Amino acid sequence: MFMRFASALVIVAVFVFAAPVAPVLGAENPVIATVNGAEIHLSDAQAAYQNLPQQYKQVPFEAIFPGLVDSLVDARLATADARAQKLQEDKAFKEQMVRIEGQLLQQMMLAKVIKEGVSDAAVKARYDAAAKELANEEQVKASHILLKTEADAKAVVAELNKGGDFAELAKKKSTGPSAPSGGDLGFFGKGQMVPEFEKVAFTMKNGEFTKTPVQTQFGWHVIRVEDRKKQDVPSFEKMAPSLRSELSQEAGIAYITKLRVGAKIARFNSDGSPQKDAEPTAGGKATK
Repeated sequence: MFMRFASALVIVAVFVFAAPVAPVLGAENPVIATVNGAEIHLSDAQAAYQNLPQQYKQVPFEAIFPGLVDSLVDARLATADARAQKLQEDKAFKEQMVRIEGQLLQQMMLAKVIKEGVSDAAVKARYDAAAKELANEEQVKASHILLKTEADAKAVVAELNKGGDFAELAKKKSTGPSAPSGGDLGFFGKGQMVPEFEKVAFTMKNGEFTKTPVQTQFGWHVIRVEDRKKQDVPSFEKMAPSLRSELSQEAGIAYITKLRVGAKIARFNSDGSPQKDAEPTAGGKATK
C-alpha cells in the first residue's frame, strides 16, 4: 500500500523539471534500472528525491527509493512514447522548451555573476567594514515609564523630582510590557527604538531622567539612562550568511542594471496596444 502511495507522489518529481544535482560517477552511481536498454542511474533517483515537495522529503530516501524507481521507469516509458508520437515537433512543446531554456539561461547566468562577484574575500571585506562601523557606534541602557497621558507622565516626573524610586514607579504606573522589570529596556543601539525615544535617550547622561515627557506612538515616556557602552560586534561566522546574501543581491542588481544600459525597451498595455505616455528608449527608461 505504501509503495503504491509513494509511487503516486514521486511521479510528480519525475515529470516536472528537476533541480540539478551534482553528478555521481563510477561505482558511486550504479545503474538501478533499465527501460528497453536505456539506463537509469542512482543520480536520477537522487535528483527526483530532491525535487519532491518538502513534506515528502521527511520520508527517508531508502524508504521511498522503490517508488522513485517505479516513477523513473514510468517517466522513461512515457517519454519514449511521446517521442514515438512526435510530440516534440508540436508547436506547444517547442514554445515551452524556449521558455525553459530562457529560465535556465537566466538562472545559470545570475549564478555565474554571483559566484564571480561574491568571493570569500569580498564577504570578509564587507564584514571588516561593517565591524569597524559597529565598533564606533554606542549602545545605551535605559529604563522608561510609559503613561497614557501627558498629565500622568508629568505627575510621575514630579514624584521623581521628590526622590521617588524610578523602578518602583515603573512597576506601579507604567503601561508598558517592561513594567514588571522596573521599566528596564536593556541595551539598544541606534535604529532599534522609535525615533522620538531614541533621539532623547542618546543625548542624556547616565543616571539622568527626562524632565519633560517624550511622546511617541505608544504614549508618553519618562526615560532614565542607566549606562553606555560600545556596540557589540558579532563574529564573522554569525554575520557571513547575511553579508553573502546582501552581496549576492547587489551583484544581481548591478548586473541587470548594466544590461539595461543601451538596451532598447518598449512597454505596452495589457491588451498589446502602445502606451500613450511612453515611447521606446535606450536604457530601459520611457520618456513622456
